[in-house]
Amino acid sequence: MNIAVVGLWHLGCSVAAAWTRLGAAVRGIDFSPDIVSGLESGRPPIFEPELAETLRAGLAQGGLRFSTDPRSVQGCPFVFIAFDTPVRDDDTSDLSPIWDAVERCAPHLDRGAIVIVSAQLPVGTARRIRARLRQVNASVELVYSPENLRLGEAIACYLHPGHIVIGADADLAGRAVEALFAPMQARCFRMNLPSAELVKHCINSFLATSITLANQWSDIAGAIGADYGDVAAVLRADPRIGQRAYVTPGIGFSGGTLGRDLQVLEDVNHRVLEGRAPLFGDVWRYNQERREVVTRRAAELLGGLGERRVALFGMTYKPGTSTLRRSLPLAVATDLLARGTRVRAHDPRADWREVPLPAGLEVSQSPYEAADQADLAVLLTEWPEYRDLDFAKLARAMRTPRMLDTKEFLRGQRAAVERAGVTLVPLVAAVELGDA
Repeated sequence: MNIAVVGLWHLGCSVAAAWTRLGAAVRGIDFSPDIVSGLESGRPPIFEPELAETLRAGLAQGGLRFSTDPRSVQGCPFVFIAFDTPVRDDDTSDLSPIWDAVERCAPHLDRGAIVIVSAQLPVGTARRIRARLRQVNASVELVYSPENLRLGEAIACYLHPGHIVIGADADLAGRAVEALFAPMQARCFRMNLPSAELVKHCINSFLATSITLANQWSDIAGAIGADYGDVAAVLRADPRIGQRAYVTPGIGFSGGTLGRDLQVLEDVNHRVLEGRAPLFGDVWRYNQERREVVTRRAAELLGGLGERRVALFGMTYKPGTSTLRRSLPLAVATDLLARGTRVRAHDPRADWREVPLPAGLEVSQSPYEAADQADLAVLLTEWPEYRDLDFAKLARAMRTPRMLDTKEFLRGQRAAVERAGVTLVPLVAAVELGDA
């Protein structure tokens, strides 16, 4: 079967790689010559485990090819639009790449082709895209099947999903896509287009609200002298919440995905509900302010930030990826630099060329170089490499061997870290409540 995948950054490359593994003949299309040139050489635009190897194997076997030409959708009964929807600074969606792809590809679609949009769309968009496609070719149908990938395990997530959402206003198209996804052996939920869009908003706003709850619970725990790590263990043991619950405290969520869905729901709240569903906007605003917790805590620990040296460990917004787009750790670096702090950063995988870095930020090739003569190290992204640090070597490198563990990532090895000479401090200072 011929399958086209339009849009070749993280989502599109992962989709193309997964279908290549399943034996489809995949045509990857992107309108950036630089991205296509890199992919033709076996170099994807972002790191993802097993991605480069899978794409190179597909190229070598002849089942995968790349192009900038929208006419490449010809002969493909299924065409995925798989752009990673850009997010503006205010967390609203920039749909211009998706609409551009629709306009470029629509005239070349086969009769009866099904366009499957996996890019995230604000609710109400899918029906507008469907109408535009059918204006150009009345035989074309649209299905919305939102991606459910996790950076660092994207191909496995795609091939072995817990479930698949299939949004279609035409039953025949929904059944055809359900048959297409049969190799995944996952439960398919069929629904109309707005329902499928809303599913993604609901999942992500639930996760965002869980993160916000965890951060506020952690703040309260510190204020009364409780150990939030012990509390979180009980939350995960409760079957109504669970082992994979987002109850780890930290500096907030970043990357754009969760914020984007909160902003969509906040827009519906104001535009349709006259402000009667304010929770999502409140969660978004709280998260915008949350990043300042690192600067405040660092200032408390150091007695001020001017002329101090701080090492930041982990700059991608989560482990398992090279992307720095919309990374909250970069925002933390910006805040520290604005206070006159000298900041050095290390990350095992970050693509430092991807985005403009904050002025004054120094990039180090090793965590020990970043920590040289530092007054404080701040662990921001929970890369597994940081569990395996030589903490005695780190202690010798630092002027004051002290680490602010914003995710309680090293909680289980606190005794060993501190025996090596590095003092671990929590994000929230513990204060005893007292008799009052």
